[in-house]
Amino acid sequence: MTLPASVKDDFPLLEQSVHGTPIVYLDSANTSQKPQAVIDAMTAYYEHDNANVHRGSYDLAVRATAALEGARAKVAGFINAPSVSEVVFTKNATEAMNLVARSWGGTNLGAGDAVVISEMEHHANIVPWHMLAEEKGFELRWIPVDGTGRLDLTDLDRLLDGAKLLSVTAMSNVLGTLTPVRQLADAAHAAGALVAVDASQYVPHVPTDVQALDADFLIFTGHKMLGPMGIGVLWGRAELLDAMPPFLGGGEMILQVTKEGFTTNELPWKFEAGTPMVAEAVGLGAAVDYIGTIGGMEAVRRHEVEL
Repeated sequence: MTLPASVKDDFPLLEQSVHGTPIVYLDSANTSQKPQAVIDAMTAYYEHDNANVHRGSYDLAVRATAALEGARAKVAGFINAPSVSEVVFTKNATEAMNLVARSWGGTNLGAGDAVVISEMEHHANIVPWHMLAEEKGFELRWIPVDGTGRLDLTDLDRLLDGAKLLSVTAMSNVLGTLTPVRQLADAAHAAGALVAVDASQYVPHVPTDVQALDADFLIFTGHKMLGPMGIGVLWGRAELLDAMPPFLGGGEMILQVTKEGFTTNELPWKFEAGTPMVAEAVGLGAAVDYIGTIGGMEAVRRHEVEL
């Protein structure tokens, strides 16, 4: 059963006309429009709760902190993360992938190693690995795309031989192709490699379960799934995140600073240096709530398949 046409009424931007014609928006692969519920949640935060988080015991600070951490819990539930502490907020998916490249890759990759990506990747899952490969000297290997727009997995075992990481999109932003993430994860793990998944296009279209996908890292952005721009998500297995050095230094990511050094904060704040994007997190949490009101991602997926 498809979603009712009245869902369109939830998006105020779609009420306008362009050149005398009611607007039809077909660029959601680039960014999605925002339902009124998301706009209202962010406005309410700024009107009633705005304060810095984790830094004060007065009412506004307590409410702002609860809003941020409540949004994190909603996101964790949305992707079936085993622990809320495994959900790291970033400014976008690109920053999240760079975090993995720099913090995990910078520690674990070197000459003689290999990272496997595919020919259908977004630049955010290509350029960070090129940059790191130039610095560290590891090999970047490519899964080709066949004539039907799907990954050609004929030589997958050879490509994974000796690799330390497979970093692959779950859904192409250009082709719309769904990649067999679990099949790829099984093959990568059998070869001794970790798996990072760029799910920026996948999360808005398919129910996402990080445990069922058996990924080690999963990355997505808020603005493609009805949330605001300016917030992304990195989910990672706790044992991997614990072992990774911080990506950025500053306030919030530390427990103690002395003249001799510093100690890092616990997860997830270890990777969230500086003032966080609280209103954006609230908006992302509201997007999760809104999706629930229209039947959840299962209903969204059924609607798209039936179309």
